[in-house]
Formats: sequence, structure tokens, C-alpha cells
Amino acid sequence: MSRISQRIAAINESATLKVDAKAKALKAQGRDVISYAAGEPDFPTPAHIVEAASRAVLDPASHRYTPAVGLPDLREAIAAKTLRDSGTTVDASQVVVTNGGKQAVYQAFQVILDPGDEVLVPTPYWTTYPEAIALTGARQVDVFAGADQGYKVTVEQLEAARTPQTKALLFVSPSNPTGAVYSPDEVRAIGEWAEANGLWVVSDEIYQNLTYDGVRAVSITEAVPALADRTILVNGVAKTYAMTGWRLGWMVGPKDAIAAAANLQSHLTSNVNNVAQKAAIEALTGPQDAVEEMRLAFDRRRRLAVSELSKIDGITVPTPEGAFYVYADVQGLLGREWAGSTPTSSLELADIMLEHAEVAAVPGEAFGPSGYLRFSYALGDAPLLEGIQRLQRLFAS
Repeated sequence: MSRISQRIAAINESATLKVDAKAKALKAQGRDVISYAAGEPDFPTPAHIVEAASRAVLDPASHRYTPAVGLPDLREAIAAKTLRDSGTTVDASQVVVTNGGKQAVYQAFQVILDPGDEVLVPTPYWTTYPEAIALTGARQVDVFAGADQGYKVTVEQLEAARTPQTKALLFVSPSNPTGAVYSPDEVRAIGEWAEANGLWVVSDEIYQNLTYDGVRAVSITEAVPALADRTILVNGVAKTYAMTGWRLGWMVGPKDAIAAAANLQSHLTSNVNNVAQKAAIEALTGPQDAVEEMRLAFDRRRRLAVSELSKIDGITVPTPEGAFYVYADVQGLLGREWAGSTPTSSLELADIMLEHAEVAAVPGEAFGPSGYLRFSYALGDAPLLEGIQRLQRLFAS
């Protein structure tokens, strides 16, 4: 008899956190490693948000249990944001505040899936989705779109993958790891297809405020309002407000799904940290100037990363329109000798880069098929350029 449950033992470690941890360990040993692995802004949380948290720490009301689903003021603020940014009217009762976006993703799948169900997952995908789906007993069905499609799947691909067991579609725009943003017409077509086939949709909108070139991330429930009764929107303050460590996310959806999630959360975690909730209220309702400053910095770094990576023969780099990642197709570098080694996968290529150029990036195996590397440009301008220049030198040899 196994000491650890088979269900939990089957969970893989987060590949992005693993690569980032390895890079930090090498730095601690004195290596000059530049890491593009972490999916978090390098900016401090805006001062007015921190000040709101400071006030909350001194308020005795923050020292007590509060409703498991979230503070009423925060749920109202999230409902207002959902209307403002997702174009969808919801009541505060349709909101559950969670310990980060990951818990929202986990609970969304737990609420709607049973063993034997299938979930269509556009690929490349964020590394946590497969584990959250597997923990329900459902089966993930990958639908792959490569660089030639701008990493965006089509209705035709989704329909080809659909079976009688298909219960849900995962939809992510802007995407982690690719930065791809679906156009309004593309969102509408996919939403109408999901509605026509009676599917649930879990839509992760954590990067919706980080878009560029005048592009807007259109919510699937805004494009197809009839789908709102079968859609769970997942979001949080981590990326937009540089609040990754505050662990504050949420899920928005139809009342029966939200009631089920609230029941689950009442046993799983109870309420989210009250100080973080007060900070999130300030983030959503306070000044947004710092958000725009960070977005402009990401935009500048995005253009720099695409420009410099494109100079490397063997790398194809579609220009991302959202998030803060470049997803490079590196298949042209495989099967060639670099620093005495001939990599046959992006995992092997990433190891060569770390060892010989002291540059850390997350290999495509973490997000689906091999042959790709994810570079986060959520780091300072100088190290961003220096790391890519190291790769230019390595792959010119």
C-alpha cells in the first residue's frame, strides 16, 4: 500500500517555479544568472495599496474571521471591475474571493467536472491547468496551435477535438505562456460554438489589463452574453497590480456554481487574509496611474525582447499582444551543436543556455509540446537586454 495517495503523488511540480528556483539557487552560489522564468512583475506594489494594507493591519476587525466568500466591499468592487473590464453585469453574490488565481482555477474545475468528463485545453497552456483538471478525475484534451497560427486555436480545431464526453472549454486571452490575444471576432466565434454545444467555459482573465498596440482583451461573456450562465471567469490582482505575493484572486460565475464553490471554500480555506482583501479593494477602486506606468514599461520591454530574439538565426518569435511573455519557437536551434552539445528538445536547450550563458528560460515541455521557450519580460530593461545578448553570442558560435 502506497504511503502517499496516487492522486496527489501524480501531481507534477510547477515547472515555472522549478526553473525560477534553480536560477535563484545558482545566483546564491555566486553565478551571474539572468532569469526569464518568473511570471511576476518586478515592480513594487503601488504605495497607495500598501498604505491601505497598513491601515488594515491596525484595524481589529481585520484580526477576526470574515465571510469565507470575501469581504462584501471587495465583492462589490470585483463585480464593478467585471462590468468595467469584462463587459459583463454580475451581482456581488456571484463572486468568491480566493487565495490567488490558482485557487480560483482549482475550484472552478472542481465545481463543474466529474471523472470521465473531458476538457478542451488550447495548447500551449499554463503549467497549473493540467494538474487542476487531473485532480477532478476529468481528462484534458489538448488542442495545439503553433507559432504559425499566432498560438490561437480555431473553432474548426475545437470541433474536431470535441466528443460526447466534452463538458468544458478552457479559454485564456491574453495567454500565459504565449501572450496571444484573441480578436473580438475570434472570441465571438469560439463563444458561439461553446454555447451551441452546451459547454461550460472556464475563462482565465488574469492578464486582461496587460495588452498593447491598442488591443483590448474581450471577455467571452461580453462577446456572447448568452454564455454567461455557463462561464466561470477567473481573475486576480497579482499581475496588473504587482501583487503576486498578496495571494488575492477571485472567481465570478452563475449562482449555482458560485454557491458550490463557496461551500467548497468554506471547508478548504475559509476567508482570504483580511489585510490582502483590504489592499485589493484599494487596488480596484483607487488610482490606476501606477498600473498604466507598469503597462507602458512592459510594452517597451516586449518590443525590445521580440526585436533582439528575432536576431538569432533559428528562433521564430510571434509578437505577443498581451501579458508579459514572449513564446519563442526554437525548433530551428535543435539538432545543431552548441557549446559541445546537440540538443534534441527545448528542455535540453534550456539546460545548455543555463550552463553556458547563465540564462534561465522555461522550456516548452512545461506548457505542452517541446520546441519552444518562454521568456518573461517582467524584469529590468538592462538584464532583459543583457540576457538576450548572451544568447546571441552563444548561438552565433
